[in-house]
Amino acid sequence: MNYRHIYHAGNFADAVKHAVLVALIEQLKHKQTPLCYLDTHAGAGSYDANDPAALKGLEFGTGIRPLLGAHQLPPALHVFLNLVRSFNSQAGGALQHYPGSPLLAASLLRPQDRVVLCELQAAEAAELRRLFHTDKRVHVHCRDGYEALGALLPPKERRGLVLIDPPFETQEQEYDTIVRQLHLAWQRWPTGVYAIWYPIKLRQTIGRFHRRLQDTGMTRMLVGELCLHPDDSALRLNGCGMLLVNPPWRFEQTLAEILDALLAHLGQGRYARRSVEWLVGEKPAPRPVGARRRAAPSNPAPRPPKRRVPRS
Repeated sequence: MNYRHIYHAGNFADAVKHAVLVALIEQLKHKQTPLCYLDTHAGAGSYDANDPAALKGLEFGTGIRPLLGAHQLPPALHVFLNLVRSFNSQAGGALQHYPGSPLLAASLLRPQDRVVLCELQAAEAAELRRLFHTDKRVHVHCRDGYEALGALLPPKERRGLVLIDPPFETQEQEYDTIVRQLHLAWQRWPTGVYAIWYPIKLRQTIGRFHRRLQDTGMTRMLVGELCLHPDDSALRLNGCGMLLVNPPWRFEQTLAEILDALLAHLGQGRYARRSVEWLVGEKPAPRPVGARRRAAPSNPAPRPPKRRVPRS
């Protein structure tokens, strides 16, 4: 695998992913019982904004940097941004370090909670071990994150959150892998909360991805998307989405507030937009009479009408 997230750390897609992750953890903490956080593609954990790779594209200028100077933000975004500021407290307000999902999650979780980080690249797994070597809650695995879903679920806590954030080096094949592995994980642990980040380039690819998810029979799937460019080009990242399975109660409103604020501060031009909708509600998506459910259908069922969450 050749992907290195340092080139994209702190961009608008990271802002979406990490703001939603922080909001999910905050809501799950409302109950005192322990929870487990599993990150299938953890990365290095923290990124140097002055690294030549980060400076090459200056992608943090499309995400975290303008947000740090923003005002009138929803509570969920304040928690996320204050965490980022806390990792830069010695820099006089300048952005020097951008925390990845492992560091954000570990900072928010409590002593009774457990953190499981999976990273296939040996160098980044070693960096994670160095970063968390004194934190007994954190367990680092240098292994394939998809394989870990079958090996580590359900967690002993029976409560928790799984973040699936692959690099999408295989492009469209990655969507198929997500559908298959997520469905298998859901069958092992149907009450777990799952958060899946995905890139948006071509809308037809996303439509197929959503239809395949509906065909699995999984329920309570919420989708939130932020697009900054027209979704008609495979040559660039036009937007990103978060697929949430079993989100906390009324989380669709929190998700809408987050995306509204990100759109207001990061969106430029007439093509910028956001959407929040239930892909599937409490009951599985309808199938034609006599059809069997399967994870990889050759003829996906038509998408049922979606219930959209209005702008706040």
